[in-house]
Amino acid sequence: MPQYQAPLPDFQFLLRDWLGLDEHYQKLGLHDFDFALANDVLSQGAKFATDVVAPLNREGDEQGCKLQNGAVTTPDGFADAYREYVANGWNAMLGEEEYGGQALPYTMAVPIHEMLNAANLSWRLTTMLTESTVLAVSRHATEELKAHYLAKLISGEWTGTMNLTEPQAGSDLALLTTKAQPQEDGSYSITGNKIFITGGDHDWTENIIHMVLARLPDAPAGVKGISLFLVPKFLVTETGEPGEANAVSVGSIEHKMGIKASPTCVMNYDNAKGWLIGEPHQGLACMFTMMNDARFQVGMQGLGAAEASYQGALAYARDRRQSRAPQGIQQPEEKADAIIFQPDVARMLLTQKALTEGCRALSLFYAKHMDIEKHGSDSKKAEAKPVLQFLTPVCKAFMTDMGLEVCSLGIQVFGGHGYIREWGMEQLMRDVRIAQIYEGTNGIQAADLIGRKLTRDKGEIMQATFTAFHELTTAIQEPELQSRAQTLLNDWCATSTECLTMSATDAAAAAHDYLAFTAYSLIGVLWYSMASKAQESEDGSIAKGKMNTCAFYEARILPRRDAHKAAMITGAETILSVSDSEFDYLP
Repeated sequence: MPQYQAPLPDFQFLLRDWLGLDEHYQKLGLHDFDFALANDVLSQGAKFATDVVAPLNREGDEQGCKLQNGAVTTPDGFADAYREYVANGWNAMLGEEEYGGQALPYTMAVPIHEMLNAANLSWRLTTMLTESTVLAVSRHATEELKAHYLAKLISGEWTGTMNLTEPQAGSDLALLTTKAQPQEDGSYSITGNKIFITGGDHDWTENIIHMVLARLPDAPAGVKGISLFLVPKFLVTETGEPGEANAVSVGSIEHKMGIKASPTCVMNYDNAKGWLIGEPHQGLACMFTMMNDARFQVGMQGLGAAEASYQGALAYARDRRQSRAPQGIQQPEEKADAIIFQPDVARMLLTQKALTEGCRALSLFYAKHMDIEKHGSDSKKAEAKPVLQFLTPVCKAFMTDMGLEVCSLGIQVFGGHGYIREWGMEQLMRDVRIAQIYEGTNGIQAADLIGRKLTRDKGEIMQATFTAFHELTTAIQEPELQSRAQTLLNDWCATSTECLTMSATDAAAAAHDYLAFTAYSLIGVLWYSMASKAQESEDGSIAKGKMNTCAFYEARILPRRDAHKAAMITGAETILSVSDSEFDYLP
C-alpha cells in the first residue's frame, strides 16, 4: 500500500516563491497572516493527514459502511479521526470568526484539502460537504437560522449534506418532485426521496443538517420553481441541542465501485420539518453557492488521488528491478536496473508529475483569487469573480480527468502488482472515478464552460481570465519562457474568441475539446511561470525539477491541446451524422 507523504517542499515553493504569499496577504490587508504561519499550518495538516487519516484508507475500503436498524456506521477509526479533526480546529479553518471559525485564507486551507483527499478520499467527503453547507447557510439563511446552526456546522459538531438528485431527476433538476408544504409556525413540511446523498447518515456527529431542494405548492414549472430548505436529522431545542427525531430516514446505502467508506445514502423525507433558505423559488441559485464550492473541491479530489498514485508509482519504480536500461547499465552493483531507468516508465512518471504539479498550481491560483474575492477591494473582487466563474468547470472537469489518467498510469507502472488489491493502487483508481460524475458530470462542466462562461457574456469572463493569466506572463523574467507563455496565452484567447461565433449545436459538440484545450493551454502558462520562478529558487532540487518537468510538459503533453483544437473546430456533423439505429449492430 502506498505510504502517502504530504508534498511539503512543493507547497512551500508554490506558496512562498511562486505565489508570493507574504505580498499577497499584505495587498489584501491580511496582516495577521504570512508564509511562516501558512507553513506551520501545512506542517500540522500534513501530520494529521499522514498519521491519522491515511492509515484508515485501506481498511475503510475493505470494511465499507453498514446500515443496521436505520442507522449507518462507518469503518473502524473513521469517527475517532473525525473527532480529532474537529478537536484540533481543522473543520473551522474557513468559518466566520463571529461563529467560532478561524477565517483562514483559502491559500492556507486548500493545501490541507489536497492532503486529506490524497490520504483518504472517502473520509474527506463528509467534511467537504459540511464546508459547502456552511457557505450556503452563511450567505443565504436568516439570522435566526444562522444562530441555531452555523456555529455547530463550522466547529464540526454537526455535519451537512447536499440533497439534489432524485431517481428521475439527476442532471435535469427541472424534473424534481420533492414537495414543501408551508406550516403555520413558519416551517415547511418536506416530502420526497433523494438519492446519492453523501454522508446522509453516519456515526460521526449527533446531528446532520440536510440542505434539500423541493417545490412549494405555487412553484412555477422547471428550475425556476425550486426552493432550498434546511432539514435537520434531529430538531433543535430552545437550548440549541438535538431534540426530537425529524421525519428523515435512510432507505438504503449504495454499493459502489469506489469510495466505499463514504456512506452514499437514499434519503426519505416523510413530512419532515424544514426551514426555507433564501427566497422562495430561488433555491437553485442558493444551492449553486454550495455546488460551485463543491465542484472545485471535487477537482481537488482528482488532484489528491493523482498525488497519492504518483508517490506510490515513484517509490515502486525506484525499488523494482527488471532487465537493464537501454541507455546502458545504471546500477552495476545489482543484477538488474530499477525500472525508473526504463524510458517508458520515466515517461509515465513524468506524465504523472507534470499533470499533478500543474494542477496543484492551478488549484492555488484559484485559491488566490478566492482570497481576493473575499478580502479584496470592491474593484479587485469584481476582477476575481469572473476568473473563478470561468475556472470552476475547468478545475472540476480537467483535474478529475487528470486524476483518473494519473491513477491509471500508477497501476501501469506497478504492472501486475498494480492490479492487485493489497498494493492499493487499484483503490485509488476506483475511488477517483466518481469524481468525473458527481457535482455535475464532466460533460456538463464542458457544456457550461463553452455555453455559458464563454459565450453568454460575449467573452467578457474569458477576457477577465486572460487578464489574470497575462499578469503571470508579464512577471516571467526569463525572456524565452515569457515569449512562449505569452504566445500560448494569446493563441488560447484568439481561439476562444473564434468559438463565440459557433452555433449552439457546434458549441455543444466542441465542449469537451474546448475544455481540454483550455486546461492544457492555461496549465502550460502556469508551467512556464513556475519554471521561471524556480530559476530564482535557492533550492537546487526544486529548481532543476521544475525546469525539467516544464520542458517535458511542453514537449510531451502540451501538444495534446493541438489535437483538441483541431477536433473542436470540425463542427457537429461527424457526431450527429450517425442515427440512433446505426449504433445498434446486433441482429
